[in-house]
Amino acid sequence: MNSESPFPPRRIRFVSLSAKALRALADGDLSGGSAEAGVALDAHFVSERARWIFGYRAEQLAKDPSAAPWTTRAAVSVPDGAVVGDAGFHGPPDEAGVVEVGYTVVPGHRRQGYARAMLRELLVRAAAEPGVRTVRATIRSDNEASLATIAGFGFTRVGEKGDEREGISFVFEVPADAILAA
Repeated sequence: MNSESPFPPRRIRFVSLSAKALRALADGDLSGGSAEAGVALDAHFVSERARWIFGYRAEQLAKDPSAAPWTTRAAVSVPDGAVVGDAGFHGPPDEAGVVEVGYTVVPGHRRQGYARAMLRELLVRAAAEPGVRTVRATIRSDNEASLATIAGFGFTRVGEKGDEREGISFVFEVPADAILAA
């Protein structure tokens, strides 16, 4: 954690978002998604980008229900119970044992240490799985907050990719066996 931060290290817990909750959110139904998840989700969960992502994840689970333990979850602050974002993996480990992390902090909770808390929990989860050999993070080159978030977690930049919609993104990886050793 950045020693200059005025916030103490944050703790979070993850709440599963079922295919039904994801579909409700993708459809813009915040109350239905919240009811299905069992927590009061923030309006961020039905923003245009979130709706697209949650729709994609709902389809992913419809095609492969076994991916559920790996996909998007709501991140809830401990002990106050505020939903501070969502995080998960893009799916189960691929044939090479690679999983990719993704996380978003709702606007009202940004720059308070929640992204680092989410990433820490995701890394611990990945490192505990025998099938995971590498954890990947792909971050847009202009996303200074996420680039700062992964600092100190052992990630190494291994490449970059780009497209017209997203621009240039940097690809980072960390070996799973290095996570718990750190």
